[in-house]
Amino acid sequence: MTVQHLSVSPEKVRATIDSALEKVAKQLRELNHAVSPLSQSLGQEIGDDGSLDPLQIWSNPELAYEEHKAHDNICDFLEGQGFKVTRHAYGVYTSFECISGTEGRLVNFNAEYDALPDIGHACGHNLIATSSIAAFLALSHLKDEFRINGRIQLLGTPAEENGGGKAKLLDAGAYKGVDVSLMAHGGPKNLVGQPSDGVAGILMNARKELVVEYFGKNAHAGGNPWDGVNALDALVQAYNGISILRQQILPDERIHGAFLDVPKVANVIPAYTKSYWQIRSPTLKGLNNLIARVRQCVEGAAITTGCTVKIEEEGLYTDIVLNETLCERYTSHMEGYGRSTIKKHDKVLTGSSDVGNVSYAAPTLHSMFGIPTPEGCFPHHPSFTACAGTDEAHEEAVITGKGLALLGWDMLTDDALFNSAKAQWEGQLPANAKK
Repeated sequence: MTVQHLSVSPEKVRATIDSALEKVAKQLRELNHAVSPLSQSLGQEIGDDGSLDPLQIWSNPELAYEEHKAHDNICDFLEGQGFKVTRHAYGVYTSFECISGTEGRLVNFNAEYDALPDIGHACGHNLIATSSIAAFLALSHLKDEFRINGRIQLLGTPAEENGGGKAKLLDAGAYKGVDVSLMAHGGPKNLVGQPSDGVAGILMNARKELVVEYFGKNAHAGGNPWDGVNALDALVQAYNGISILRQQILPDERIHGAFLDVPKVANVIPAYTKSYWQIRSPTLKGLNNLIARVRQCVEGAAITTGCTVKIEEEGLYTDIVLNETLCERYTSHMEGYGRSTIKKHDKVLTGSSDVGNVSYAAPTLHSMFGIPTPEGCFPHHPSFTACAGTDEAHEEAVITGKGLALLGWDMLTDDALFNSAKAQWEGQLPANAKK
């Protein structure tokens, strides 16, 4: 590795990042969401020549694996900056990959851009995309400016919301060879119960999905109900059993479900029902134990009603493996930009993310950064959608991207820091999860 970076002051590195991102500031804002009164009323963007541009990420919310415009717009933007982009990467149609550099350690940035049904970008994934794109551009510029070895990967990771995009990309080899994975998620400044500009390290629940189908036998509900086997009774009994189970689980564990297919008439004993469940626990071990208890409720209901049952387990999101070195360095870099960031929050946030799966494959930072929100506003609420589209939120995403770029710089140029992060990660992995 070259050693020219040793003579580069932190101030010069930050100034180089600031200069690089200032040159693309307008384009980054437009890629996220170019706000104008007319565009808001039309739901469209207006170009400099007065023509209507394609809808951008915030203004055109797209659901899991349907993020076609976001995918195309980001790829177009990156190609316009001179990068080679692989579209529809790793067999996932709305994923992409862009790599800068040819040798050295590989730093990955994850860009999410999927939205929620009916309420758009109420989780602010447009800001995740913005911060990761900014980080990729900044670190790529640093690599070229100071002639250091290193590879920087920007990976488009669709379908974080109930789609497990990163898990599919992992299985397809997208993270093979990644040495460090970095990203940041927007949220309210008081997300962890105390005012701050963000949290470097957060714990999130492991989660798995169960799809449950009951098979019974039709009969006339008025004429000969005794000849039927009631699949709705099985579903209701399973629901009641799980509801009772909820009283006996740990405070940070969660079980929630939805009925997907139930009878539409009352005069037929139903032969089929289908339901969908999400089970969450702070650790993989706890999750497996809780799933076993849920399965007992589901299988017991089949036995008592005479139905047969099919259970499919899918959609595993693991817990997040925190990394002290990455959290500490990111906190320091954000302080350099005037942001007060908590190093880590020890209480589990009971949501889940597929970035947990990535944290089992490489040392990972999944930080949170605060954006301006009204009192009581949190992600997955319609009020957060508007907050995620503001100029102020965009500015925080860009500053966060600068902090992520500086952390990536550390991982490429400081062997001791990288080795520390890697050793901590290896020491935290369960024995059966180690490479």
